[in-house]
Amino acid sequence: MFRRVYEYVKDEEFRFTIYSDRIHIINYEKINTLNSDYILIEGIDRRISIKGKNLVLNKLVEKEVLIIGEVNNIEVLHG
Repeated sequence: MFRRVYEYVKDEEFRFTIYSDRIHIINYEKINTLNSDYILIEGIDRRISIKGKNLVLNKLVEKEVLIIGEVNNIEVLHG
């Protein structure tokens, strides 16, 4: 059990989860662009481009962000 907890806490993989009304991103490196219509977030080996309307960072903590708003397009850019 302690091993699973340690692996969860020590997890450093850049990933995102898309829900019907929000996008949750963890272990990102930096937010390159941020406005109400477009957000570009960079990870170690890829970037996530989010286009929409009224996009807002609802939660922003170290290496974790929760984006809410009307999402129209999500694109994963490798490299």
